[in-house]
Amino acid sequence: MANFEIVVASEKHLIFAEEICGQIEESAKARGTGIAKRSPEYIQQKMREGKAVIAIADGNKFAGFCYIESWADTKFVANSGLIVVTEYRKHGLAHKIKERAFKLSREKFPNAKLFGLTTSLAVMKINSDLGYRPVTFSELTEDEKFWDGCKSCVNYDILTRTNKKHCLCTGMLYDPNDKSKHQRKKFQDYKDKYKNWLKIKRDLLLSKFIKDPIEK
Repeated sequence: MANFEIVVASEKHLIFAEEICGQIEESAKARGTGIAKRSPEYIQQKMREGKAVIAIADGNKFAGFCYIESWADTKFVANSGLIVVTEYRKHGLAHKIKERAFKLSREKFPNAKLFGLTTSLAVMKINSDLGYRPVTFSELTEDEKFWDGCKSCVNYDILTRTNKKHCLCTGMLYDPNDKSKHQRKKFQDYKDKYKNWLKIKRDLLLSKFIKDPIEK
């Protein structure tokens, strides 16, 4: 089993920026979704700012990554670009990277609400374990710069035609001021409900827009 060093990225990790961008893009293609495209220079900037977490495997090989973005004057924070190199998956590495990014976000922005959009049950589980809860898009940031990142997604049309109220993604939010039992409820308690909800949402949204195509 490989050994991993999971740390806040710094100047010495700048050499991995191009590889990170390539891995994020390839992963998005494999999932059939879009991404908020970032340049190697942008990734390097996050490293210099201390707003990124990187996993390094034996032999100084890049294994995984995640970075922090803030929106609406730091009222909202997202952990973006979570990626694990294929050969290092199945080691729980994504959970460890996200957990470190979550901790870093809380250190830098203790009063911010942490949020994300995902179609992945695995990511939902990680988020849930950290205290996130599913929410409507209306509870997320209204910052247009964030939503512009969805433009490269194949499902962007659904988002725009529902006025940013619905899409195939599920919004999840961690509110540091929310101490309710619901927020602390574990993923396994409602995993099947998540699965059913994702299937229903996908079927409804996709069938609607297949039957009601955009007029040219």
